[in-house]
Amino acid sequence: MPVDLKADCIADSAGGLTFDLDVPRGHGTTWSAALVLRLRAGAGETVAAGPADDEVRLPLGPNGPGRLRAVLPSTVALAEGRWHAYADLGDGADPRRLLPGVNDLRSLVDRRPLAGIGRLGVRIPYATQRGNLALRSWLRGPHAEAGDILVAPGGITVTGRLYGAGPAAGAQAEARSRQAGQEPVTVPLAVEGPDFRFTLPCAELAARWRRGSEPWDLWLRPGAGAPPVRIARLLDDVPDKEQVFSYPAVPVPAAGGELRVGPYYTLDNDLAVRVSGPLGAE
Repeated sequence: MPVDLKADCIADSAGGLTFDLDVPRGHGTTWSAALVLRLRAGAGETVAAGPADDEVRLPLGPNGPGRLRAVLPSTVALAEGRWHAYADLGDGADPRRLLPGVNDLRSLVDRRPLAGIGRLGVRIPYATQRGNLALRSWLRGPHAEAGDILVAPGGITVTGRLYGAGPAAGAQAEARSRQAGQEPVTVPLAVEGPDFRFTLPCAELAARWRRGSEPWDLWLRPGAGAPPVRIARLLDDVPDKEQVFSYPAVPVPAAGGELRVGPYYTLDNDLAVRVSGPLGAE
């Protein structure tokens, strides 16, 4: 029966990752040994196989007695998504899923890249629901990093920092409904260098409510006519913010009854606001 293989992960502040594996006793390796990353195809455990962009092979080399090491440099672009980790020991057998070992992600906590960076790469290792090792990857440029969020009856105040672009005249935040036919809600942006701040009025979102639970995605437009930038929280060691960062929903009077408006993070760690109907009217 195959021995379980575990990989310890060390993250660096630039966005790179180092993987250290124990070599199974009595198991040799060859020059072709590699740590294999495969992009997950969908919501299940099935992974993509075949296209070069869906698989990354990192050479596994000796790192002391009984240890192998592979390095994913920050300069290697990894497409956004969830990547499953495998070990190919070069013995002719199929690559084997890796289990998570010890993760040292201290350098990711409150990571502060240079504000002028053109493209931001983020990779966070985590354990899947089945207990296997995977990576959550983001590749964005520009990027609007969400910071503190204050929820009050009058509005939701968001602070953050913009990477890869400089705020200019006409800079604003936009809330975009996922429902067809809704116009965006825009508010001006207060800026100080790369840092930004805005307050989104809850009453205006509530006035647009139609039925059920309606999500609004938050974007930042650095200047008049500039392409919009998705607001997200990526620069820490938490792969799934929705499970960790929880914000209250404030009651807002509306024509159809009292609504609830509150921010949340999506499955991709993007920032959004949910407008929910009166209790019993969902």
